[in-house]
Amino acid sequence: MPKPRKEQVSLDATPYYHCVSRCVRRAFLCGTDISTQQNFEHRRGWLENELLKQAQVFAIDIAAYAIMSNHYHVVLHINKQQADSWSFDDVIERWHALYKGNVLSQRYYVDPNFSQAEKEKLTEYVEVWRERLMNISWFMRRLNEIISRKANEEDGCTGHFWEGRFKSQALLDEQALAACLAYVDLNPIRSNMAKSPETSDYTSAKNRIIKAKSAHAANHPHQQVKGLLVFAGNPKQNMPAGLPFKLTDYLKLLDWTGRIIREDKRGAISKTLPPILQRLNINADNWIEITQTIERNFKGFIGKPDSLNNSLTHFNRQRRSSIQASHSLLS
Repeated sequence: MPKPRKEQVSLDATPYYHCVSRCVRRAFLCGTDISTQQNFEHRRGWLENELLKQAQVFAIDIAAYAIMSNHYHVVLHINKQQADSWSFDDVIERWHALYKGNVLSQRYYVDPNFSQAEKEKLTEYVEVWRERLMNISWFMRRLNEIISRKANEEDGCTGHFWEGRFKSQALLDEQALAACLAYVDLNPIRSNMAKSPETSDYTSAKNRIIKAKSAHAANHPHQQVKGLLVFAGNPKQNMPAGLPFKLTDYLKLLDWTGRIIREDKRGAISKTLPPILQRLNINADNWIEITQTIERNFKGFIGKPDSLNNSLTHFNRQRRSSIQASHSLLS
């Protein structure tokens, strides 16, 4: 029996989560349906635009994404600090950008006779909305609902467009985060939809590469892609918010990994490892295995053995999920 979603998320353990949502009834999210030859490529744009737009409202950052033919991947970062910094009015404005709110919130801005007792009652709703605005379930739920409505309208049908539950994996440490970012960004290459990261349409990798080529200082957070969580550099004191890697190092790693995956030859692995692998102390063969099988080898949690052990209390678990894969690939 699947665990409740609230038992799959713990900010005390990690703010990073890999989410996957898949279509049902052989529905096509994007691409061309082989049986009917109908092209749904434009739906990629729907999803990408709504994904990035929604991230501007939620206290949730997009670290990586890849939109495939009948599913999509996204690595989300829950930004609790941002949510806590919002004022009373900020939360209401953001919630109204997504939903209608309620009678009290609609009257709040227009009724000069709005009482203190009503504001105190509205405060209760505001705190609920604040929690929802940093909740990955609410994020995925709204995103999928918007796309399913548009797709069903275009298809002239009703019913479920997505599977009932999206898949979620907690990324417990830097090794897990780096592997999952690459796994998501290289999805089109593994599926033969693209030959390189820079030609992988509707992915975070392509957007980052295009921006990096035109940037004067690619590693500077202000010169990276707006709407995506920035690469803040290698961990250090007083580190700015963002992914704990240098963007240039990550892009080199992505290119190196993509070439090996595409050639499908273990002997093609260079003896010179990219800097990220050296810093994270990940074996090259293990890295290639992880970035091709992360969903199959790891169930709900991804991380080193000690990270899995430390997460048991946070997630109220007794068994260490995927401990064998953790020992063999990330130990």
